[in-house]
Amino acid sequence: MNSEKPTQEDYDNWHKDPNNWHFFGLCYYNPKDKRLLLPKRIQWMGYTINFANPYSVLLLLPFVVIVILVLSK
Repeated sequence: MNSEKPTQEDYDNWHKDPNNWHFFGLCYYNPKDKRLLLPKRIQWMGYTINFANPYSVLLLLPFVVIVILVLSK
């Protein structure tokens, strides 16, 4: 296993690879990429979550709880 830190070129190549984008390009999933947040495919639209990162659940959980609480009223 390669323990070297990925280069900017690695990040750029992963970001451009359509195999890392799912659900019509809305969700990013790449286990090699350890970043939690990264720019969306269309960068002016903000950031997205790398769903392959185990901490993504911790980032999404509060949002899901808030949505459920708002919709249950």
